[in-house]
Amino acid sequence: MKHARLLLLILPLVIWFGTVPALAGVVSVSNYPLALLSHEVTKGKHDAQLLLEGGDAGHHGTLSPSKIRLIEDSDYVVWFGQSLEQNLSKNLQTAPNAISLLAFDAFYRLPLRNIDGLPQEGEDVHLWLNPDNAKAIVRALAVVHGYANPEYRHYYQENARAFEQKMDQAVQSLATTRTANYWAYHDAYQYIEQAAGLKFVAALTADHHLSPTVHQLKKLSETISPTTKCLIAQQPVSQGMQSKLGKPRIVVVQEDMSDTAADFVQAWQNMVMSMQHCAGLR
Repeated sequence: MKHARLLLLILPLVIWFGTVPALAGVVSVSNYPLALLSHEVTKGKHDAQLLLEGGDAGHHGTLSPSKIRLIEDSDYVVWFGQSLEQNLSKNLQTAPNAISLLAFDAFYRLPLRNIDGLPQEGEDVHLWLNPDNAKAIVRALAVVHGYANPEYRHYYQENARAFEQKMDQAVQSLATTRTANYWAYHDAYQYIEQAAGLKFVAALTADHHLSPTVHQLKKLSETISPTTKCLIAQQPVSQGMQSKLGKPRIVVVQEDMSDTAADFVQAWQNMVMSMQHCAGLR
């Protein structure tokens, strides 16, 4: 991502924070990807508190009373925004200490796709899977953490720069000139496709909490070929469904990276390698 885009994200934050007392305190983040990216900034120096559990990166999951109190007690709460986290909108949409990253025009964005892969109205909000977006988020989090804990401001900025180098190296290490097709149980991975060399064919369902329709299962089973035998899912797929689809190769990958204890870069690399292996690129 060009530096101008990063500045579009960072400068409004700097201006906004300049009107707020810069007191040392607590930063909270909404979901697991933000927690991983935040840790790349803090690395044990006032780590962010997490509001939602792993697996609840999107519209699912609820806040406990203790998490609601955490929002009130935090100096700053960073979330993506209502279009991804509708479940947090009631508590964060008008909270004076909340910062919605999606409110800033500083990310590479892709349109939503229907289950057949054609664009539809709206934006795909799985932004963190794109390497340049991940770097932009880390830069923004370094600003936020720097205002919450000014004594570590330079430390956070150094960590952000180190993360950018690590992310670039990870992308280069997994680059491929080949491409391969894949299906998704639920379309949540398009921000990682370019880096992984993958091409989306279709999805089984519009939401991984909903079962596929008979029509979609039939349609996908008819597309089976040597180049479309990979299915990427957020959860194990039943044997019956596998049989209906012609027993494709299946890899279970959580788009919020909550299925791994690794840091963000390692988790991202694990995702790409798993998907490439499934699609026959490894």
